[in-house]
Amino acid sequence: MSGEKSLKVALLGAGTVGAQTARILLDDAQALAERSGVSLELIGIAVRTVDAKRDVQLPAELFTTDANALIDQADVVIELLGGLQPAGDYIARALSRGASVVTGNKALIAAEGARLNALAAANGAQLRYEAAVAGAIPILRPIADSLAGDHITKVMGIVNGTTNFILDAMDSTGAAFADVLAEAQALGYAEADPTADVGGHDAAAKAAILASLAFHTTVSSDQVHTEGITQVTAEDVAAAADAGYVIKLLAIAQKDEAGVSVRVYPSLIKRSHPLASVRGAFNAVFVEAENAGDLMFYGAGAGGNPTASAVMGDVVAVARQLAAGAPLPNGSADLPVNLLDFDQITTRYWIGLSITDQPGVLARVADVFGTHGVSIESMIQHGGEGSEAASLRILTHLGTEAALRTTVEALEALDVVNTVTSVMRVEGN
Repeated sequence: MSGEKSLKVALLGAGTVGAQTARILLDDAQALAERSGVSLELIGIAVRTVDAKRDVQLPAELFTTDANALIDQADVVIELLGGLQPAGDYIARALSRGASVVTGNKALIAAEGARLNALAAANGAQLRYEAAVAGAIPILRPIADSLAGDHITKVMGIVNGTTNFILDAMDSTGAAFADVLAEAQALGYAEADPTADVGGHDAAAKAAILASLAFHTTVSSDQVHTEGITQVTAEDVAAAADAGYVIKLLAIAQKDEAGVSVRVYPSLIKRSHPLASVRGAFNAVFVEAENAGDLMFYGAGAGGNPTASAVMGDVVAVARQLAAGAPLPNGSADLPVNLLDFDQITTRYWIGLSITDQPGVLARVADVFGTHGVSIESMIQHGGEGSEAASLRILTHLGTEAALRTTVEALEALDVVNTVTSVMRVEGN
């Protein structure tokens, strides 16, 4: 392609994703130029240790420890270091000088996305982060671009592969959480310290990003109500299966007349729901829009090649706009919205109780629900014959989180209730 435009690309980080991104830039240079209308020249890779062992053989002359010098030469900067710092300073430096940035840094975007988007807009640069949510799945660009003329009302998804692997294995084998977590760590699906995944924090950062884009506002990860899966038991999973449900860790962003709610928690969904069939470490995001209806995006949620694919999708999109001479600052419109307190959201509860097996107990339990204005959809009792205790599973109709929580508190105080064994929410139709 003689006389073609050229863009200088700086890569920060050469870990699992960074190394694969560099490989694509080098091996597929001709195809990328044809797709984007501009030549993408990888001018350097900034790393902490130049001679570290890497998954991909890359030219030694590309490596440097001086990230700032590399950034100052680049038209496009790809940040794959992770963490808040120094990544945040590097991205700000690039955007301030008008260089566009592609990043997969979910924690940084969830915490500082509004500020960095504003910085990009002020300097005529672009900030893109498709790889920050759900790996290879193209979800952020469809929300920001393809559905820009629609009104998204809800985004609900499985956005953490580790927790989905664990819950899926518990569902298919009947194993306990601790046993499956150990297996996930042995297989490399879970970190030695799995807190960010099993505690729901990774999913919360992604939920904040999805909500910000879907509702044209700013939501940070600390505004997301977050619960993990560590309290999900094998008994919970088995009881859910018996009732025709599966348990998934869901990231949910919802908008209605009252406002916007964003939350992450383990939830029951019917086995007929599309998200119920998402197995192993895969991710999926279900989008509800006024005009488009229901859409689902499914694919690999992590890994070097899948995530590098998402990174390169953003790089090509940036390159096309720069080649056309009309870069469009992307980012939130930052519309004012009412972010609902968690107590205000409406959901359904699935409550497990150990109760005294004697006449009149069910009536007393039902009376507690009525007193707190919560309607019961179904009630299933197991056991009790020849023993002093029976198990009871109750599914409620929609109610506010506040009303449902106070109902559970009243049940715990009831003398015929031995213990509340579990409380989960139910999502989907």
